[in-house]
Amino acid sequence: MASGYGWGGGRSRCFTYWQEFQKCYAQTDNPIECRPQSRDYLECLHHPQELTRAKVIQDEFIRKVEHSAKEGRKTADVLAEGSIVGVGLIQRGGKGDSKAK
Repeated sequence: MASGYGWGGGRSRCFTYWQEFQKCYAQTDNPIECRPQSRDYLECLHHPQELTRAKVIQDEFIRKVEHSAKEGRKTADVLAEGSIVGVGLIQRGGKGDSKAK
């Protein structure tokens, strides 16, 4: 991992982050100052923040699909009962008969 060599023999994808962390760690007296570099390196290796964001997006997508499916079921139930969803084209009752030509 931190050797700097990837699978193909070249530089690994996270080697630059490792170099930044190593440089900070070597130059400081307080290793806590290198937390941002450490987080960047670990994010590059394991992608925890990216996975968290992807999970949030996936959960929101599932929630919207379930909501639209629930609304679709409501519409299907209304149609199954035989009532016509009115859009103003068909007059119901006796009102439309008296005004017809």
